[in-house]
Amino acid sequence: MWNATPPPPQPSLPSETGFLLRGARLVPVGAGDVVPDAPVDVRVVGGVVEEVGPELERRPGLPELHAEGRWLVPGLWDQHVHFGQWTLASQRLDLAGVRSPEEAVALVAARIAEQPDAPVVGWGHRAGGWERDMTVSELDAVSGEVPVVLISGDGHHGWLNTTALMHLALPVRDSVVRETEWFAAYPRLASIVGGDGTSPEAYRRALDAAAALGVVGITDFEFGAGWQEWTGRWHDGCDRLRVRVAEYAAGLDAVLDAGLRTGDVLPGGDERLTMGPLKIISDGSLNTRTAWCCEPYADAHRLEHPRGLPNLSGGELRDLLARAHAHGLAVATHAIGDAATREALAAYAETGARGSVEHAQMVGRDDVRRMAELGITASVQPAHLLDDRDLTDKIWGERSERCFAFRWMLDDGVRLALGSDAPVSPLDPWLAMAAAVHRSADEREAWHPEQALTPAEALRASVDGQPTVQAGSRGDLALLDRDPLAPADSAADAAAHLRGTRVAATWVAGRLVHEAF
Repeated sequence: MWNATPPPPQPSLPSETGFLLRGARLVPVGAGDVVPDAPVDVRVVGGVVEEVGPELERRPGLPELHAEGRWLVPGLWDQHVHFGQWTLASQRLDLAGVRSPEEAVALVAARIAEQPDAPVVGWGHRAGGWERDMTVSELDAVSGEVPVVLISGDGHHGWLNTTALMHLALPVRDSVVRETEWFAAYPRLASIVGGDGTSPEAYRRALDAAAALGVVGITDFEFGAGWQEWTGRWHDGCDRLRVRVAEYAAGLDAVLDAGLRTGDVLPGGDERLTMGPLKIISDGSLNTRTAWCCEPYADAHRLEHPRGLPNLSGGELRDLLARAHAHGLAVATHAIGDAATREALAAYAETGARGSVEHAQMVGRDDVRRMAELGITASVQPAHLLDDRDLTDKIWGERSERCFAFRWMLDDGVRLALGSDAPVSPLDPWLAMAAAVHRSADEREAWHPEQALTPAEALRASVDGQPTVQAGSRGDLALLDRDPLAPADSAADAAAHLRGTRVAATWVAGRLVHEAF
């Protein structure tokens, strides 16, 4: 049962948590919502929308801004981010375009030639479609004593040279470091690269960039970080957005000892910084062939585990869900393969836990219906389908029709929450919405367009359940230079329109965090 202890008092918000916005056009969010034809005024007081209507009175001391007919929506959320890794992304060697181990090694050699004394940290290679496996020895041949860490585009393995393996206290081997072993080692990466990439200044830059896209909140699933790190940086100017901080199983005892429940304000923060869910990684990924499936992969003959495998036994999964639920924590369960999703739903049903399935990349129709019955949220990342399309067709074949099944989910009554899994995909809600609307990143036709969303549905899944802007709404708002739901001739045109949307201003709890009038 849920912990009935009342939450601690919430610290007050910072000053400047109100304003009067004149002449904004409202964008309908709820299905069937009707908004005024003419622009309206919106008054926000104490971080909450107090009134919406024509020619509202301006209160003394309340800042006044003019929207000049721009479009107003609830602020956007990215419901799945690894924020520390995202802040580091700009400093990493970009491997997203490489097509073989040889290409990756050549880029490493070039970087070392340019910066011979600097460690090399790369991001983005997707080895699932390569003809052979990578080896430590080929990195050693071009790197010498320079540490090299190449992180796969899905974040589920690290390709390291011997020097880096030793730095991270990992057993020396000639293969990549995968899944649980890699997740445990990742927090030690600072011993190689230092902390500049995750300093308060770096976080502020990344938060400001998100605010410029209309983002007002994130759920942070950073590996090995813990809520204490966020409370530490909150007072160093990293209080731009709302942040829900997830915790992994290794930190569960510390969360329970602190008496924190999902939604509680974190010590030292305010109502914008809260405890998020317990994160459980129940299976692997498509790229590494470790996603747990009901049927074998098409190239099962070359795999140690032909159907992938779970990271936890059924008993271990249920124990974690039960403990979290008993102490008031929601649970976010990573499940890529259909077998992993099915097992996660069974565990939710048996324990009574609540929360989400993160990714739900390949699902069965009956499992989607079960998700709806249980009230489990599908926390999905549409931009992943742009990267995974070809590999999915290659190794899951006809099962691709059950991948990124957003239409099934909505039709069956599942709540959708969109995110990026940044840095696996960019922290860009407009890209995520566009990918959900037109499932293609190039000149090809949409991939399984029967599973696409409309722009209105994609927007609705991006605003954390907030309604069309109205009295009582959070003062988390984004002012846009165009109507995101403007009629379009095709899904491709609608997606292009979404990607081209520019944000004129963003407010979080009534405080202006981005302005580009």
